[in-house]
Formats: sequence, C-alpha cells, structure tokens
Amino acid sequence: MTDRPISRPAAASALAIALAMLTACGAPDAPTQQTVTETSDASFSYFTYSGSDPVFDAPLEENQARNPILAGYYPDPSIVKVDTEYYLVNSSFTHFPGIPIFRSQDLVNWTQIGNVIDRPDMLDFSGLTVSRGVFAPTIEFHDGLFYVINTCVDCGGNFIVTASDPAGPWSDPQWLPHVGGIDPSIFFDEDGKVYILNNDAPEGEPLYEGHRAIWIREVDAETFEPIGEAVVAVNGGVDLSQQPVWIEGPHLYKVDGTYYLSAAEGGTGPQHSQVVLTADSPMGPFTPHPDNPVLTQRDLPEDRPNPITSVGHVDFTQDDDGNWWAVFLGTRPYQGNEYNTGRETFLMPVTWENGAPRITEPGEVMSYVVERPALPAQSPGPLPLTGNFTYTDEYDEAALPMHWLMVRTPSEQWYRLGGGNLFLSPDAEPIGTAGQPNFLGRRQQHTNAEAVTEVSFTARAPGAEAGIAAFQNDAAYYTLGASVDADGTPVVRLRKRFGDDMPETGEVVAEVPAASGNGEPLKLKIVARGPELNFYQSGAEGNWQSVALEQDGTILSTDKAGGFVGTLFGVYAQNGSSD
Repeated sequence: MTDRPISRPAAASALAIALAMLTACGAPDAPTQQTVTETSDASFSYFTYSGSDPVFDAPLEENQARNPILAGYYPDPSIVKVDTEYYLVNSSFTHFPGIPIFRSQDLVNWTQIGNVIDRPDMLDFSGLTVSRGVFAPTIEFHDGLFYVINTCVDCGGNFIVTASDPAGPWSDPQWLPHVGGIDPSIFFDEDGKVYILNNDAPEGEPLYEGHRAIWIREVDAETFEPIGEAVVAVNGGVDLSQQPVWIEGPHLYKVDGTYYLSAAEGGTGPQHSQVVLTADSPMGPFTPHPDNPVLTQRDLPEDRPNPITSVGHVDFTQDDDGNWWAVFLGTRPYQGNEYNTGRETFLMPVTWENGAPRITEPGEVMSYVVERPALPAQSPGPLPLTGNFTYTDEYDEAALPMHWLMVRTPSEQWYRLGGGNLFLSPDAEPIGTAGQPNFLGRRQQHTNAEAVTEVSFTARAPGAEAGIAAFQNDAAYYTLGASVDADGTPVVRLRKRFGDDMPETGEVVAEVPAASGNGEPLKLKIVARGPELNFYQSGAEGNWQSVALEQDGTILSTDKAGGFVGTLFGVYAQNGSSD
C-alpha cells in the first residue's frame, strides 16, 4: 500500500444487549449501550447476496481452481504455513472488525476464522476517512506464537499483535515508535535474530514524486526495540535512474543461504509489479535480480478481454513437497481502470528461474483458472469466497457473521440480533459523516451482483430512513430506504452522494410511493451490472417495481471514488436530513 494522496428480543435488558455486543465483536469491554425502543428500530429479516460473473462460468477440471481465491475487497494478502495449514490476512483500513484471517489446507478453499482487530479498544479509527487505518498486514509464526505486524495510518503508527491461536484473541497492540512509514514485515532468522522491514521516505530529500525506500533494522526478539541503526535496503526500486515509484510491501526470505527481499513497485494501480533483490546478509547490500519484474500485467494490451490488472504485493509460501506459491492482489475492471469489487487475492504457482522466483513470464496473461496445488482437497468453507454463488444471511446466530463490517470502531451499541432479525437503531449519525453511521455491510464480490433485503421500519419523519446501501466511502454511496414524505405518506427514496462538495446525506435521485405501508415489510434490491446500478422495491408478495434504473455505478469504483477499498452492500438506518 502507498501512503499517498446479539441474540435477544427487542425488549431485552441493556445488560443482555451489551453481552450480545460483546459476543459479536469479541470485546472484553463492550461499547456503551445506546437507548433505543422497539418501535424506533429498523428490523431486517434477511440479506441475500448473489453474483453471476461470466468469467466464473467455465467448468473446472479436477486439478484446477478459480482465481481470485478471495473475490471482492480482500487486498494486500500475507500468508504463513504452520504444520499442514495455511493462514492468510488482508488489509481492512477503517472497517471494523479489522484484518480478516483465513485458514486453508489446500490453498484454494479458505474459511474465515476470525478478525485480528476485533475489540473496539484495540485501535481508534475515529474521524478517519475510510481508506486510512490498517494497511498491509504481515502474518508470521515463530516458536509457538503468531505475529501480525501492521500500520495504523493516522491512528498510532506501526504495531505488533500476537496470539497463540490465530482465531484469537489477539493481544493489544505493542507499538513500534522507532519504525516509521508503512507496510512493516518481520523476519525471524535461523540464528535467532529478528529483523523488521518497512516502507518509508528515503535518506535526504526525495528525488521525485513517489520516491520511497525499504528500510531494515535488527530488533530485540522480545521487546522489538532496535539493535543498531536501520539501513536502506532498497532506494527507490530496482533502478533508481528510471525513477521507480512506491516501493512497498517488503518481505524477506532465506533460501539456500541467500536472502531474498521481495517488494511491490510501481504503485497499486495498473503499473503495479513485484521485484526481487538478493543479498548474503539480511542487512544487505541487496542487488536487484536481472530478470525483474517477476510479476506484472502492465506490459499487456489494455483492450484484452476480461483483464486481470494491477497485480503485485506478493507473499510467498511453500507446500510440503517444496513447491512455491504466491498470493498477491489484483483487480478485475469492467471498463478502463474501473472496478467496484476492490483489490482481490489471487494465487499462482512459482517457478525458480536464474536463481529467482518467477510468477508470470513477460507478456503472460493471467488466467481466471489456475492449476491447483497437489494438496489434499478440502471442502469449501461455509461462506463462498469465489465463483458464482448465492448466499443468504438470516441473522439466526447469537453474533453477527464475521464477514460483516461497520465503518470505523464503535463507541456505542446500535445494532442487535434477535428472533431471526437484525435490528438497527436510526438514532445516530447518517451515512456520509465522518462518525459511525448505522450501516453494516458485506463485500461486493462480483461485477454482476445483486443484493436483496426485507426491512420493517416505522418512519416518524421525512428524514428517517432504513434500507439497503451500496457504500464505497463517506463521499461515494447510494442508499435506498423506506421513509415518509412531508405528508406522512410512505415512500421509497434513493439517495446518491459523490464528492465532498455534496451534502453528507447526498442528493435525492428518486422518490416513489412505497410498495407497502409505513412499518410493514418492504423488500429492497440493488442490481449491479458493471458500471450500472439498478434499484427496485417490492411488497411482501415479491412483485418487483423499479425505483431508478441505469444509475452511474462508476462513482463507486476505486478509480473515481479514490482510496483502496471496494464497495460494500449492506443495510442502514438513520434519522438524517429531510432535504
């Protein structure tokens, strides 16, 4: 990454609700309970997400798997193997809970087992824009302990957390004030010495925009305090004379006595690539390998069909037979450099050529189908993570499913589970503010996707709304909500916000009579077809009526909305403005 520009009914006691929040967030100290009443809550009975991308329609042979292995907004993967199992983490920025962690035995089928940042008091994202917070984590395992080292951008800097069980609980952050910049990683050498690498400004003044450096220092194995001075391992990139930009995401490996430093170069967009340097010592000096880059798609025609672009930010692992594999991020644009699914996690086999790991040959087009590792196949996890699928959350568990996210860390309780329903209080900041809106979402994982929910909500005023949303950040979203107009007539209102110059609650794109009465069940649907979004409503009988068609979905793309996240589909409730 670059650093540039609860299972209880409504009448449950506050104590019971707080306990439910504790279970849902994994927090030892639950946020303060907000006072709500049964009649003020919005009630959601289910949320169905489905995806149908043509690239996922091709049948697979027994020895094949689909790419990406984690579809949707799962960027900056880092992986570690422990015994026969692999563990993988991703960036999550200011979404909470943060840093999802997955487990697999075959590198293809993954199950989310937790979130590293799962207690509100671990990190404070208050007031941050969506694409700040936790960047590019690295996971490692050493001497019976799991380590995740990471940066909280604009919220504390670099830190380490540890756990004996990767599902958690994870320790409180141990801050690393002597490590600047972003993208730290940790390397445990065979001789017991420990090193931390990171991206930071180069020595002296940067020579050009995007001139960065990879630094390395030895640290104490217990306290992580520095031992000696940090040194620059990579200045700018593999060839400073070419003014390479945004060298970042470093990882160090030792193979047959040689130290390999692998890092991303070129920025996290279409010029993204992965480069390798070697040294005889972990402190360098490091020499760029002559065959760089070892992974990129920037040398391919932009008009190729179904492109996979922006590949880079690699982490390597080995299987029991000694075969090497790479996980890395990539994107799937629907046009130009526009995609709403965010940066996703891909898997590729690694070959060794001329003394370096290679993922793609020059000019090689990445495929949506990859030869799967020769590992015992395991069944997919309960949550589909790639391919075409339909999945329904029915809210019948004691805690919110761990793939659901909120925006920034919570300071109070505004949702609860009970009787097979998800309840949201509307009495908080609306979507579009820099606080915490009453919004819960899951990732959009397909270019062609649908999201459907059923909401029951009694609106008391025109500004009160509850419904479904497509959210990229505070200044790029659509909301489709049940409300009333100035005369108290039930309506469905579509709002849109694109840009900080618009009101926080956005502009009203469409307002139509509701298909059911105020407080009665109402179905709402978002249909994404690449750059286009369509919005629908229905009464309980399920006869869909259009609210607004052919809306501009590109405003939710990373290219236009900015930042590093993908779109979330989810549910919201708010007492916003009645404009």
